[in-house]
Amino acid sequence: MSRDKVNTICKALPGADWSDPWGGGHDAWKVGGKMFACIGMANDGVSVKTPSIEDAELLIEMARADKAPYFHRSWVRVDWYAVPEDELRDRIVTSYKIVRAGLTKKFQATLDELPE
Repeated sequence: MSRDKVNTICKALPGADWSDPWGGGHDAWKVGGKMFACIGMANDGVSVKTPSIEDAELLIEMARADKAPYFHRSWVRVDWYAVPEDELRDRIVTSYKIVRAGLTKKFQATLDELPE
């Protein structure tokens, strides 16, 4: 996996927008102005939101992810060299769905359906 592959996955999600809010080479992916994925300057993984702090702790305990520096405890950093591509894709899409579900119903209605 690579930064380009993660960006390709994120870009394909309905309403996804890219930005570099802190400068210096971060890739922050947002939907409705809310971040669902972020690649840092270390260029070795992607930080994503999980359904809960407990889910994040479980992923960390299982060595499927690390604590995401500078993010809330419900976020994890997934090392794209350590997990299979399908698992990483699932983590990104799950994060997107969590963030999307928190947007207003009016804004959600403007987004295309999520591809299966």
